[in-house]
Amino acid sequence: MKLTLGQIADWIHAEGEFDTSAEAVGYSIDSRTIGAGDLFFAVTGERVDGHDYVETALKDGAVAAVVSMRWLPPSTVDKTKLLCVPDGEECVLRSMQRLANHVRKAWGRRVIGVTGSAGKTTTKECIAEVLSSRFSVLKTEGNLNNHFGVPLMLLRLEPEHEIAVLEMGMNHAGEITALAKIAEPDWAVVSNVGMAHAEFFSDGIEGIARAKYELVQALPKNGIAFLNGDDERVRAFGEGMGARAVLFGTSESCSVRATDVDDHGFNGTEFLLSIDNDLAGWRGHMSVVLRLPGRHNVLNALAAFAVGMMSGDVDPLGALAAIEGMRPTEKRGNVLQWNGAEIVNDTYNSNPTALKSMIAALSRTEAQRRVLVAGEMLELGPEGARLHAECGAAAADANVDIVIGVRGLAAEIVKSAKVHGIEAVFVETPELAGAWLKENLRAGDVALLKASRGVQLERALEAL
Repeated sequence: MKLTLGQIADWIHAEGEFDTSAEAVGYSIDSRTIGAGDLFFAVTGERVDGHDYVETALKDGAVAAVVSMRWLPPSTVDKTKLLCVPDGEECVLRSMQRLANHVRKAWGRRVIGVTGSAGKTTTKECIAEVLSSRFSVLKTEGNLNNHFGVPLMLLRLEPEHEIAVLEMGMNHAGEITALAKIAEPDWAVVSNVGMAHAEFFSDGIEGIARAKYELVQALPKNGIAFLNGDDERVRAFGEGMGARAVLFGTSESCSVRATDVDDHGFNGTEFLLSIDNDLAGWRGHMSVVLRLPGRHNVLNALAAFAVGMMSGDVDPLGALAAIEGMRPTEKRGNVLQWNGAEIVNDTYNSNPTALKSMIAALSRTEAQRRVLVAGEMLELGPEGARLHAECGAAAADANVDIVIGVRGLAAEIVKSAKVHGIEAVFVETPELAGAWLKENLRAGDVALLKASRGVQLERALEAL
């Protein structure tokens, strides 16, 4: 949202000699992406201090920079382009968050928060796609779903936007509460609760569930929660909410339900959509052909239908066309062809819930041989070895033919797979996994690549 520096200074309590009438047309915390007229926030991260890049940002066209009052700028920095905010830990970050909250309030329309242990990005994309059939929608781009990213997304709000769909991630208790204070969501969508980031929760999945519930707790009194009714922990989030809790799933208790599910693995899914209560005055049945891979994406599509129908003015056929038009994006289940084999690139991230879902999709895909290339899953804490071993057993149960484990605790996947009687190999790096694929993959094979982001398993594809 375009704002004058004077207005920004009032909202974040900044001081300085800047031109109050100058206008910020964009916002950034990365000097490498500065555009002309952007306001640069010199935030301090884990590895770098944004104050070291203020001069570069200003030279590259930033209208001004938000800095800490205790920072002593070098003589080469134009001090008439500095908005100085009160000292304190993370003062620049807090100023950016405060500004984002003011922009959200000034904009004043519906914000939908989306969270979950697995699939929240695809859920967000599905919801935004359905709503875009009728409304002008701002949606989270890339991985801007944390205490840096959510405020940056809110600062992109423009008067023409009618709805904002914001992904909210977390790896510690209290983080979603903090994000909700900035974004003030009207509606919440929770896709599932699983063992992602278990390292940071001493009580395991129950602690993770409480952290996800923070989004529902943050809703206003008239807020609506859209909850996965097939997940017992998520379903429980709706207790006491009455009609403000809308359940989606495959069980009969869900008002937005999928039946007659025909799962074709990575080739998509067909199902009958049933809406049993009057969501914005619509109920009925539709046949859906979903091109997103795996049965788990049926739930993501159901969440989008539920939100779309409750939003009003979304035509059911328009919502259907939007969902059926979706395709996997890069590193999130997109299918590559190589020498007659298919490679499913799902390397963006991984956790036990997500990996098991994709193993199930692999099992339902027609292939000469099914190959799982599974990299280490990070941030699982003391339960990491057991959770990796469970995924090796899941691969065996799903009739996977070959397992390649990549790095660290992925050795437990390999060990478990061997115990359960299937061929398995451990390698230390993605490059070695790529070399194995180049040497051994045959025409007619289907290979799934999945790992935590830190493994960078996509590097295995460079060998091909």
